[in-house]
Amino acid sequence: MMKTADRLKSVQEYYFSKKLREVRGLIAEGKPIINMGIGSPDLAPSDIVLETLKNALTDSGASQYQSYQGLPELREAIASFYESKFGVVANPVNEILPLMGSKEGIMHISMAFLNGGDEVLLPNPGYPTYASVTKLVEAVPRTYDLKAENDWFPNLEALSQQDLSKVKLMWVSYPHMPTGATASKEQLARLLAFAKAHNILLINDNPYSFVLSKSPTSILGIEGAKDHCLELNSLSKTFNMAGWRVGMLLGNKENINAVLKVKSNMDSGMFYGIQKGAIAALQSGTDWFLSLDEIYNRRRKLLFELVEKLGATYDSNAVGMFVWAKLPKGSKSSEAYIDNLLHTKDIFIAPGTIFGSNGEGYIRFSLCVKEEKIKEAIDRF
Repeated sequence: MMKTADRLKSVQEYYFSKKLREVRGLIAEGKPIINMGIGSPDLAPSDIVLETLKNALTDSGASQYQSYQGLPELREAIASFYESKFGVVANPVNEILPLMGSKEGIMHISMAFLNGGDEVLLPNPGYPTYASVTKLVEAVPRTYDLKAENDWFPNLEALSQQDLSKVKLMWVSYPHMPTGATASKEQLARLLAFAKAHNILLINDNPYSFVLSKSPTSILGIEGAKDHCLELNSLSKTFNMAGWRVGMLLGNKENINAVLKVKSNMDSGMFYGIQKGAIAALQSGTDWFLSLDEIYNRRRKLLFELVEKLGATYDSNAVGMFVWAKLPKGSKSSEAYIDNLLHTKDIFIAPGTIFGSNGEGYIRFSLCVKEEKIKEAIDRF
């Protein structure tokens, strides 16, 4: 067997990749598993998005290689979306970069800015890919604590007392995954000031702004942010297009160009039809967002009922595609707790520990489950 690269020793297979094999095995054995672990939208994109994709298939050049920067009209649609929804003005020529999903953007950004030994500030709890990508590019992850008593916002004063001389990047995610916490404009301004003071490139990963959120916010809406921040966004959650792999990155032209240097060496452009469908999605009217929230609100109310059945607690003001719940005192560890539910109630949910040590004592439910399945899960208790 060929010896693998040393960098693979620093990471493990993604938790859900491994755990879902176990879940699929139980399903194959005939177990009636209800999967509440994954945030993969089960709803369809809008009819106009699907129709646009179909119509684009016969366009001249539809199957040819596409621009690394995406269609000009896609970048213009992203710019219009950001201006109308967030009040952020971005030049579609050089301040916007379409991505094949925002997950690839995490790798591209890391490869563009990090050298071996550079340090990266990562939220705990937070999206596990930030840490794994940091390790894969041989940079050094440094976690910062997010806790319920601080509304899942970092203690920037305490962080400022540390030696940050080697820190190059800082990842934040508001609305926050997995907790659903939001950050006010004042808090985002404090994050920006912290990044400026310590010469850190701040990246906000922002795919959940339009799921059950009354006031979508972008860090780029803070004055002066564009020169010190990048923002990732995605069509996956907002438009039920997770498998289409459409994301976007916004920032100043120098930072965008640095990421483009990496991206242009790693793919040959997004499929034309998907880009046309993405344009149609970005032009969706208010009714689309209201209808999506109506469905997720009904599901969330049912999940709250299930959480209460378990004796756990939750924040009813949290937004996004998940319900983050604190286990009752005296419970087993998060992983032992969810394994017990999986094997005794045939229900799969995510343990908080996969998002970091501060996730111990918490579990996470996805809203990507039909109402009848949530009711069935409640009935099992």
